[in-house]
Amino acid sequence: MSLINRIEAALEQHFSRTKTSTAPPRLMEAMRHAVFPGGARIRPQLCLAVAKACGEDDLALTNAAAVAIELLHCASLVHDDMPCFDDADMRRGQVTVHKQFGEPLALLTGDALIIMAYQTLAYSGRLHPMRTVQLLSIISDGVGAPDGIVAGQAWECESRVELSQYQRAKTGALFVAATCAGALAAGVDPAPWRKLGDTLGEAYQVADDIRDVMMQADQLGKPAGQDAHHGRPSAAADLGLVGALDYFNALMQTAVNSVPACESRAAMQQLVLSESERLVPPDACAQISRQLVSSPKRVSA
Repeated sequence: MSLINRIEAALEQHFSRTKTSTAPPRLMEAMRHAVFPGGARIRPQLCLAVAKACGEDDLALTNAAAVAIELLHCASLVHDDMPCFDDADMRRGQVTVHKQFGEPLALLTGDALIIMAYQTLAYSGRLHPMRTVQLLSIISDGVGAPDGIVAGQAWECESRVELSQYQRAKTGALFVAATCAGALAAGVDPAPWRKLGDTLGEAYQVADDIRDVMMQADQLGKPAGQDAHHGRPSAAADLGLVGALDYFNALMQTAVNSVPACESRAAMQQLVLSESERLVPPDACAQISRQLVSSPKRVSA
């Protein structure tokens, strides 16, 4: 089974446990709307891939860790889309939760997904309690304060922020959690996998900044030009498109080189390279190069 099919099946399995006659039906519908259909699922795929590379011995625990990471990511998107932040109409090519179900239910949906993430770990981690405690800690670090997703969102409320600090918190921290959780779920020291997650996370945010400038809403599946509209820190704004692209390519090469020695190192490196081309396709790189040749000033954001 492919990594993407494995995570989709695991998400469906864990969602099925919440489908009871006592659950508020619109809340359940909103939660599913927030999670399905998914995006690239790169964070949970990373978790599964690292666990597999480390010789996983408890598939249920690995799946639970990957599901928890994806649920927390989806929860952050629900809250990020709300009027108090981005006030976005679209996400992943469909209407955002607050537009479809209203703001009160959107707030509760994000909260419910956060709780569901920890319920998933608690349910599946009974055979390896020490690993589960470590997983709870590393995943919490990726989403909470002082350096997780919540901190990243909070930096948008500050008058000044250092770009790399913002990117590490908003995006990088959960990538670190994904790679380290994969190792922990397999009972392996996560330290060698931290750099991969950290570098990939920063690269992902740089790519998001580039795409926000270059692409249209129908290509992104969400509103474009949001960084400039909300005055958010952006690599494209700070470095220009060419500089941001160069930085992205350097980060992805570092990520490839940082994959630790393991039997599936080549496969892991190929996963990183494939993700690089998905995030910033070759035709987008060519477009930036053409703009540079025709009018150097136009490639600044």
